[in-house]
Amino acid sequence: MSPYRTKLYLRDDFQEAWKEEDPFRAVLRLRGKIYRELDGRRTLRFERNGRGFFLKLHTGVGWLEILKNLVQLKSPILSAENEWRAIEALRTIGVDTMSLAGYGVRGANPASRISFVITEELEGMQSLEDLCAGWRETPPEFCLKKILIDRVALMSRLLHGHGLNHRDYYICHFLTDAATHPVNPEAIRVVLIDLHRVQQRRKTPERWIFKDLGSLCFSAMDIGLKKTDLFRFMKIYSGKSLRQTMAEDARFWSGVRSRAVELYKKVHGTEPPLLR
Repeated sequence: MSPYRTKLYLRDDFQEAWKEEDPFRAVLRLRGKIYRELDGRRTLRFERNGRGFFLKLHTGVGWLEILKNLVQLKSPILSAENEWRAIEALRTIGVDTMSLAGYGVRGANPASRISFVITEELEGMQSLEDLCAGWRETPPEFCLKKILIDRVALMSRLLHGHGLNHRDYYICHFLTDAATHPVNPEAIRVVLIDLHRVQQRRKTPERWIFKDLGSLCFSAMDIGLKKTDLFRFMKIYSGKSLRQTMAEDARFWSGVRSRAVELYKKVHGTEPPLLR
């Protein structure tokens, strides 16, 4: 394999642990709890020195899978490089995400390229989907809901304002430690994960913004949000007053709503619940 095709970064502790061996071989030998394994990709959790880490390993999907994706007009995921570049980009623009412990790619052939990304385990966190599951029956404290909406809206604004879109933008891909900060909600973290499909451009096309925000809205339709919650998100995301964004961006927000309703009907076979 051509050396110029190899990229590698290891945090100091992993550099020390693997200084006597090929890091790519060391990664291939890692064992732990497997969370996903398909199409030449594996996600597993492992421990080192009492700390948890997640490994995403790509061993090549083969030309058949690449061609199938291209025929379906999908961008094939050829390596873990997209994920680590997304992590670096999000951290640069101020969106909280995973912490890198290592990454690497080796091989010129995209069908058999070996690549990996290692991130620290996010301990004590749960998805917004799990946290909000009971909100319809038992509404949360106002300050908690306000902070979470503000954080997600600002993260969305930063993401799209810097030429990025997520492509799997659902509340299950936001993790939070809100349950551990009942007294001090300002200390709450909200972290965006599952970045392997993130796209980066100089400017995010509107159709991809519609898809991101429509998916986000769809995934929050059953958690008991009110119109005032939606209006709050719109204000933070747009950086405008509610009156201004509703007047100037009416077509935009209508497109987001249409995308969300379309998804809801496709998944659930019925109209979404009305906001109160």
